[in-house]
Amino acid sequence: MQGHGPALPVKPPPPTGQLVFLRVLFVVVSVCSFGLLGWIMMLRLALVTRRSLDWGLLVATFAAQVLGFVLLGTEPGEEIHTPGGWTGLILLLGSLVASIAYYLATEIRHYHHLGYAYAAYTAHQRQSPAAPAYGYPQPPYAGAAGPHTPVPPMTPIPQPQAQFQPRTPTPVPPPQRPAPARIDQVRAELDELSDYLRKHEDGR
Repeated sequence: MQGHGPALPVKPPPPTGQLVFLRVLFVVVSVCSFGLLGWIMMLRLALVTRRSLDWGLLVATFAAQVLGFVLLGTEPGEEIHTPGGWTGLILLLGSLVASIAYYLATEIRHYHHLGYAYAAYTAHQRQSPAAPAYGYPQPPYAGAAGPHTPVPPMTPIPQPQAQFQPRTPTPVPPPQRPAPARIDQVRAELDELSDYLRKHEDGR
């Protein structure tokens, strides 16, 4: 059973100063063009995240801004008097504000997650040893050595013999306690009694 392959390398996110500059640039261009170039922010976001949702929002933003300009262009005079003109203005300003808010929030969150993923990837690379990639030559093993690279035979390493034999403890005799004085007294009395009886028998 094969395990998981090596983890794909994670690209580091761009510098923070560069990201801030690009965000400010796209927002300023969209506002100064009065929403005419507001779709550029959504195009950059779709290219960065590569999500189908962002591509769909790019198309919706572009359509709303074009429709707003068409409705404003059909307004007679320089001032807005008809409902079509007000609808076009609402579409234009609404799509501009919504695209700016969504662009900033989504791109900041995207690079925030990318920074965490890159930090976790670098930490994992520091902890785990570098494994050879699949398809690259690997170091030969001892069992796969050819006739031109003989493997020296393994010599057994002599084990040091035990220098000291275990010593068996010698039994120590228990200390003899002196006989009590009562035994000596009884023995003396028995001797006297035996002498007395012997004398008594001789006199008889």
